[in-house]
Amino acid sequence: MRNKMSATGLKERLIDRIKEIDDEDILAEAYRLLGTDPDLEEPYQLNSEQKTVIDEARTQIKNGNYLTHNQANKEIDEWLNK
Repeated sequence: MRNKMSATGLKERLIDRIKEIDDEDILAEAYRLLGTDPDLEEPYQLNSEQKTVIDEARTQIKNGNYLTHNQANKEIDEWLNK
């Protein structure tokens, strides 16, 4: 069982880690994840066609109509070797 760190200790470790990061993309993502800033981007909104395709895919998965990662890789390899 892990020792629970105090909120203060966790904040200090997080601040120290953030100070070490130079990659702007990582910092921007951390800011996005932590922020409640109204200037942050809104979540992506799906249109009705995208929602329909996702619903169809979910139905296919429920019905067992999908490939495993290995099966998909095998089919891709076969297709590329034709």
